[in-house]
Amino acid sequence: MTGPPASPRDDAEVIAQSLEEPEIFAGLYDRHAPDIHRYAARRLGEGAADDITAETFLIAFRSRRRFDSSRPSARPWLYGIAANLIGKHRRSEERGLRALARTGQDLVAASWSDRCDDRIAAQAPLAVALAALSPGDRHVLLLVAWADLGYQEVAEALGIPLGTVRSRLNRARRKVREALCLDPSFTPDAMELTPSWTK
Repeated sequence: MTGPPASPRDDAEVIAQSLEEPEIFAGLYDRHAPDIHRYAARRLGEGAADDITAETFLIAFRSRRRFDSSRPSARPWLYGIAANLIGKHRRSEERGLRALARTGQDLVAASWSDRCDDRIAAQAPLAVALAALSPGDRHVLLLVAWADLGYQEVAEALGIPLGTVRSRLNRARRKVREALCLDPSFTPDAMELTPSWTK
C-alpha cells in the first residue's frame, strides 16, 4: 500500500516540483509570505505590503524556472524580489519616514508605528536617518535589521557581492550612528537604548 506522495522538503524542491505541478508553489507562499508581508509593511505600510507580497510571489511564480536550484532556500531570492518592488515605491517610503520624523505618526499607513519595533517608531531622528540613506544602503540595513537576513543572504537577495553588502552596511550603520549622535565609545548599557543594528 502506498501513502500520499512525499511533500518536497526544501524550497528548491518545491520550486522544481512546481514546474510540473504549479499548485505546489502554494507551499512556498505558505512558508514565506507572512515574513515578506511583515517586512514590506515595516518599509511601506500595511496597504502597500499586501500589493508587494502578492506581486513578489507572482513574479517568483513566473520566473521560477530561473531559480538557482543549488540553493535550498528561496528566502533570499524572495526578499530580493520584494526589495526591488519596494525600491519602486522608494518615494512613498521616504515620505512615510519623513512624516514619522516630523509628527511621530505615520501618515502613509495608520498605526504603522504600532506594528514597528517600538524603539524604531519612537525615535524620529532614526526615521530621518533612514530616509537620508541611499536606497542601496537602506535595503542592506533593513534586510539585516528587519528581515533578519545574514550577509550572504543579503548578497543573494540583492544580487551584489558580499563585500558590497559589508561596505553598505558599515556605511549605513555609521550614518545612522552619526544622525543619532551615538558615540562609538558608549558603554553596552547605554547602547541598549538604541537599536542593536546601529552598533
